[in-house]
Amino acid sequence: MSGGDSNTPDPRVEAFRQGLRDLGYIEGKNIFVEYRYAGEKLDRVPNLVAELVQLKVDVLVSGYFPAIRAAKQATTTIPFVVVTAQDPVATGLVDSLARPGGNITGLTLLTRELSGKRLELLKEVVPKISRVAVFWGGTDAPGSAIGFKEYEAAARAMKLPLQSLEVRRSNPDFEGAFRAAAKGRANALIMIRNPVLNRYTKRIADLAIRHRLPSMCERSDYVDAGCLMSYSSNDPENYRRAATYVDKILKGAKPAELPVEQPTKFEFIINLKAAKQIGLTIPPNVLALADKVIR
Repeated sequence: MSGGDSNTPDPRVEAFRQGLRDLGYIEGKNIFVEYRYAGEKLDRVPNLVAELVQLKVDVLVSGYFPAIRAAKQATTTIPFVVVTAQDPVATGLVDSLARPGGNITGLTLLTRELSGKRLELLKEVVPKISRVAVFWGGTDAPGSAIGFKEYEAAARAMKLPLQSLEVRRSNPDFEGAFRAAAKGRANALIMIRNPVLNRYTKRIADLAIRHRLPSMCERSDYVDAGCLMSYSSNDPENYRRAATYVDKILKGAKPAELPVEQPTKFEFIINLKAAKQIGLTIPPNVLALADKVIR
């Protein structure tokens, strides 16, 4: 189950399919995969999940939080492999990482630890940073609400003020959010991944450049769209690893007994084109840390 659309290639879906192939599965022969795409239309998600449940699939797989939430409500028996940016314990998906306890297992993206690292990298790039605006999805995106709290905790430890900018699906006023950031004298921006921002990444990145705000993002494809930097685990790699869970479950393993795994690979990406557009020079010591540089 994906939040994207079927007409747009998704490297995460392809990585999952490659993971299955690496394990000896051939679609249409010894495994059949039912794909569902929400097209970022949240109201479609419950029905799409219900379709899969009615088909009595052997395993559900998703990294799309609205689908994860809908599936948790729809079934307690079908094994469910998640690839989630949110803390699966805090969101009530599992009892613990070591012993999930129900029908859900998978991978978590360690947002608590990564939040502090992203703020530290922003501080290294902009040493005089005094206030960070944080774009998140508000009550429309419960997962990003958890992410915002994690940034608050990390920022308190750094004595760095944050400015909350809620961008709701029902009325995504990006221009107004940037005006609020300017009024609040924010001099950097964090973008918390959520369905609203996923859909309008390019627009937000362009506005950040127009307002000359250095931006730190939670997904590498945000940097491709014009965000200044990202620090995250490798999404395609996580989806490839999700195929391993599917394999184990199909061979008889119980989700309740499969520990939720954490990322093993992280990427720091810098967009020098965006840096030039906002008149920012990336310090050489920070540039040396980058796994990828967009020039």
